[in-house]
Amino acid sequence: MKLRMFVVVVLFVIKPIVGLAQESPETPSDQEVIRKTVEAYVAAFNKADAKALAAMWSPEAVYTNPLNGDLLIGREAIEKQFAANFAEIKELKLEATTDSVQLISPGVAVEHGSAKLLQGDQTIEESKTTSIFVKRDGVWLLDRVTEEAVVEPVSHYDQLKDLEWMLGKWIDRDEIATVATECNWSRNKNFLIRSFTVEIDDRIDMSGIQIIGWNPREKKILSWVFDSDGGFGQGTWSKKGSRWFVQQTGVLPDGGMTSATNIISYIDDKTCTLQSVNRTVDGELVPSIDEVVITKE
Repeated sequence: MKLRMFVVVVLFVIKPIVGLAQESPETPSDQEVIRKTVEAYVAAFNKADAKALAAMWSPEAVYTNPLNGDLLIGREAIEKQFAANFAEIKELKLEATTDSVQLISPGVAVEHGSAKLLQGDQTIEESKTTSIFVKRDGVWLLDRVTEEAVVEPVSHYDQLKDLEWMLGKWIDRDEIATVATECNWSRNKNFLIRSFTVEIDDRIDMSGIQIIGWNPREKKILSWVFDSDGGFGQGTWSKKGSRWFVQQTGVLPDGGMTSATNIISYIDDKTCTLQSVNRTVDGELVPSIDEVVITKE
């Protein structure tokens, strides 16, 4: 009975103490401290304070200088390199963003983020960063930083944007057939991809795809078309006013050669016309296709 009463008394005493501890103001978490350390690092960098920057690294830290790739070991070497960078390159600034902080152990943490090095308004380098922090005497210090350059994808949007009105679904319909076309951008807007179907008597008679892109070597807009019957072709695009002229050559499923000049006229964002002239099959002229109106759904 005495033992039971002792346990009850102990629990009675401990619970209020625990409650009081929880009600006290919380100290910053290690993650919060590391985020603040990154902010302080940026502030010191932008003040060109090499000494303050070096003090944020561990004594045996290893740092790769992003400007020349030199490997630096220890605070002294890091401080000298920062001082040299600031003396050589004026208006050097740093922007950094912390995406996440993960504790690996009580004394080791990994910070993932991004960094941008600028000189005036010009970006010198942009990278994704992985930083290892170690805790020494209660202070979080940088120990290693790994950087992966951010590469901007190449886009030929500027060369193709005059054809952007073609995006969406279009219909060309007469008493015999219905031609439905859908146009979308590829990733990074390097190509316009047009898929098409030809319906006769409510069934798909043929389908295919056309890819329109910019040839940076020839400085021309080119297109490639492939149909479900096995035919394929290539076109070269040029613009005069609101009309596009496509010089098309192709190969038929049986190996025959074709050529034509297709004329696409922009009327408005929901209307265009298509005409095909100078058509040949194996060098012999064949009838032109009269101008038809195509509308966006």
